[in-house]
Amino acid sequence: MFKFDILFLFISMLLLIICVLIGV
Repeated sequence: MFKFDILFLFISMLLLIICVLIGV
């Protein structure tokens, strides 16, 4: 479960970065 939480956090951060790059 801990690994899943870390993976989910990593994916969320990655998506956020992609959205920021697209926005810019």
